[in-house]
Amino acid sequence: MDPARRARSLEALGSTEFDVLVVGGGVVGAGAALDAASRGLSVALVEADDWAAGTSSRSSKLVHGGLRYLEQLEFKLVREALKERGLLLRRLAPHLVRPVPFLFPLKKQWERAYVGAGVLLYDSIGGAGAVPMHRHLSRRKMASVGPSVDSSAFAGAIRYYDAQMDDARLVATLVRTAAQHGATVVSRARVTSLLRSEGRVSGASVRDELSGVTHVVRARRVISATGVWTDSLNSMSPGTPPFHVRMSKGVHVLVERSKIQLDGGLITQTEKSVLFVIPWGAYWIIGTTDTPYSGAPEDVSATAGDVTYILDHVNAVLRSPLTVDDVVGTYAGLRPLLAGASSDTSKLSREHAVAEPEPGFFVIAGGKYTTYRVMAADVVNAAVAGLGRGVAPSLTARLPLCGAVGFQELWADRARVAAESGLPTSTVERLLRRYGSAVSDVLAMIAQDSSLASPVAGYLAAEIVYAVTHEGALGLEDVLARRTRISMEHLDFGASVAGEVADLIAGPLGWSSAERDAAVETYRADTELAAR
Repeated sequence: MDPARRARSLEALGSTEFDVLVVGGGVVGAGAALDAASRGLSVALVEADDWAAGTSSRSSKLVHGGLRYLEQLEFKLVREALKERGLLLRRLAPHLVRPVPFLFPLKKQWERAYVGAGVLLYDSIGGAGAVPMHRHLSRRKMASVGPSVDSSAFAGAIRYYDAQMDDARLVATLVRTAAQHGATVVSRARVTSLLRSEGRVSGASVRDELSGVTHVVRARRVISATGVWTDSLNSMSPGTPPFHVRMSKGVHVLVERSKIQLDGGLITQTEKSVLFVIPWGAYWIIGTTDTPYSGAPEDVSATAGDVTYILDHVNAVLRSPLTVDDVVGTYAGLRPLLAGASSDTSKLSREHAVAEPEPGFFVIAGGKYTTYRVMAADVVNAAVAGLGRGVAPSLTARLPLCGAVGFQELWADRARVAAESGLPTSTVERLLRRYGSAVSDVLAMIAQDSSLASPVAGYLAAEIVYAVTHEGALGLEDVLARRTRISMEHLDFGASVAGEVADLIAGPLGWSSAERDAAVETYRADTELAAR
């Protein structure tokens, strides 16, 4: 997925009639493209910005069933999500998704039976066996697991397991896997209108955001998987929209791992939702908020009030409170929720819906990150009905993603891989958890050019280059915000290393010296604006 492939894909957009055109390069759109392509359909996937540029790179980084949904009696939703969690852990993406323990502090002794019953159900109704079973902890044991937690304020805890991943990397991997199965994938390609023929949608006009050229893309079916931008694409279709999407803002902050002594993560209830403390490399991710948002989706950001809210709630369970000075980074995302009667976004359903506003045009919205595969299969099932030929059922429940096959063997042999590459074992472990068996491509780059083993803000230079040559990155923000997570891991959003990163990617992107300088200047200006 390098610039040359993108150029060929743009040419194919205007010269091919596709079975399915998927609009939206988040997790559901990427999943739908893979689902359709793996069934043998001709597929195009277009995204107005970068892959996972919206909600799908700004989540809590968890693959989970939603423990709190049990309290809301959403048993079907939890069961479905836990089944998907098990598939991702065991078969689909074991290199990207891994178990993580969470501490659930108990305020009163009577809560142990109530919460314990819920967690036992959580361990049983979905992907049983995919993660270890929960354990009850005394106050003393709780203190040993989480020395930073104020154990004197609690009657003990329950330790249970969920899973975590790098959300943007999972999406990029889905896109690469879809491309491997024949999908034509193009980012920075914006749908400007829907096309119609004989009373049905027959494609879309797509503008290349880099060149300004518009391509007419013909397709027998068009799928909208645009998340919080659903209403915008719905406006291109006449008549009453089948449903509306409301936006809920979720903010997270990052602090250094040294600030909290805790083995695994932590979850605690707030007056509206839950608060997670999640291990993330050298950092903790702490969040999230759940508040209505009505602005432009691309303008969402963390406010001082959001940060204060998170710190106040996490400090309620810590021995030593965190301050704003401890925050090294923040990010904000939007959840696409199906509109309902409630004015409280935390009470709106996380279930999804599929509709056909007009013949040939299908819309999917709502849902949870964890159930992206089910959502993708549902909308493709709806779209292919009536295509006029037999179409295979969804195959994605047994289709490993790029890098999954051979990962376990490489992980078991990681000491040898480290010795042969000359890299520390800890670095090889980190690379394996980002690339799986595709790590061989990264290591081959280093073998050809040893300077690519040099560090760049916690990553290797080879990873920066690989983002452009293999993962479809087209600019600094793509690399700093999504192929790596430098922008969220540093308060300056990576502005201090923008020049170094630009030097690495200028060649693969074909930038002139002036274009390189302009890209750095623009990125630094944008980050200064975001920091205000």
